[in-house]
Amino acid sequence: MPPSKTGDFKQQTWDAPAVADCRRLVRLSLDEDLAGRGDVTTEALVDPSAVGAAQIVPRAAGVAAGMPAIAAAVEEFGGGLEAALHAEDGEPFGPGTALATLSGPVAGILTLERTVLNLLGRLLGVAEQTRRFVDAVQGTRACVYDTRKTTPGWRRLEKYAVACGGGRNHRAGLFDAVLIKDNHLAQAGLSPSEAVRRARGHTRRAPVVVEVEVDTLDQLAHALREQPDIVLLDNMPPATLRRAVGMRDDEAPAVQLEASGGVRLDTIGEIAATGVDRISVGALTHSAVALDVGLDWLDVS
Repeated sequence: MPPSKTGDFKQQTWDAPAVADCRRLVRLSLDEDLAGRGDVTTEALVDPSAVGAAQIVPRAAGVAAGMPAIAAAVEEFGGGLEAALHAEDGEPFGPGTALATLSGPVAGILTLERTVLNLLGRLLGVAEQTRRFVDAVQGTRACVYDTRKTTPGWRRLEKYAVACGGGRNHRAGLFDAVLIKDNHLAQAGLSPSEAVRRARGHTRRAPVVVEVEVDTLDQLAHALREQPDIVLLDNMPPATLRRAVGMRDDEAPAVQLEASGGVRLDTIGEIAATGVDRISVGALTHSAVALDVGLDWLDVS
């Protein structure tokens, strides 16, 4: 997809904060599983000196996302386990493709299995969901963006998975961009144009993207006078979106237009065809289904 015309939000990478979040989630998962008492099934059945290797294998096609999370989980767990990664994030794969191999003490592999599969399956599911939405807008100017409708504690990782699936990241949180929504306008008693002016004044020393939400074309006309970076067109039908694009083109061509609100896979193509620049889709994260992945033992005899 084409890059955005104006200053954009930062794309999430697999950086140090993402690694820290991943390790924290691994610790939480293991605490849920072990509760300080251990893996009683493995302890009862498996020789603690046994070593082996197993591959992480998807049962369906998808897009690799969060491969470094496997290594981070193994490092956090310790116990002599090692991880070899066989795919790079952003690469498509088919069902049955070995994504990674875990090797070391069999007991450790069994104890860590569900934590790794849950973690990876979630990220793969978000990436695959994103890929479907991105494919549906091919040939248009629209870029597909995520939202803050993420799983608590998972935001960096889920946004990273969106990026792996070909989507773009919207603001990371409340701290890194101004997004004036209808509730802000209602509580402050401001019009969209007045709110944009006030936001510009507040952020002059530390410039950030300024975006304002509008519900009607009248509100859009007011907002365009102040040249915000982005105007969010909330829950507008395609016919209204086309009129909004025409207004923007005539009055403020540098302003980006973002369609949002209840966007589905079966409607995003029609929305993109209206000429909007961005489409934000909460379903990339809040409605993604984890990809089915399993652990298959290798014969190391």
